[in-house]
Amino acid sequence: MSRSGKVTVVGAGFYGSTTALRLAEYDIFESVVLTDILDGKPEGIALDINQSRSIEGFESRVIGATTTAEGKGYEATAGSDVVIITAGLPRKPGMSRMDLIGVNAGIVRGVAENIAKHSPNAVLIVVSNPLDEMTALAQIATKFPIKELWGKQECLILLALLTLWQRNSMCQLHQ
Repeated sequence: MSRSGKVTVVGAGFYGSTTALRLAEYDIFESVVLTDILDGKPEGIALDINQSRSIEGFESRVIGATTTAEGKGYEATAGSDVVIITAGLPRKPGMSRMDLIGVNAGIVRGVAENIAKHSPNAVLIVVSNPLDEMTALAQIATKFPIKELWGKQECLILLALLTLWQRNSMCQLHQ
């Protein structure tokens, strides 16, 4: 299989680390970069994923990089074709998604600005909550064209439309 390009996953929590693992297993990117602000966490996860390469049968290389709010460490993301932002605090019991807006806005803005600096041609996918607000904020912070920025919701809608189209096409083939 021909691998090319680089994908970055920002945020090495459960969602981010699982996303990095799956992207590596798909074996379509030359490299998968996983970043987080917790010192050593993305490097450790990357090491674990890389050690499973021969067993799971993929060759994509996973790179872990600790980043800072000041922008250190983002050099590892330079030239990414796709960046997936999963960074942010999760909801705690009793919290609404809107309760996260103040904290996660600061996180997503900082991440987006650093991504724009190091990967100005990337397609950006935002997963952080509250999703619509964080997607809009990422677009403002990066100044990326709207067609280069997706929220997870848009990805799910596109997937649903493709599934419906495929079902409709299959129905027509069987008639």
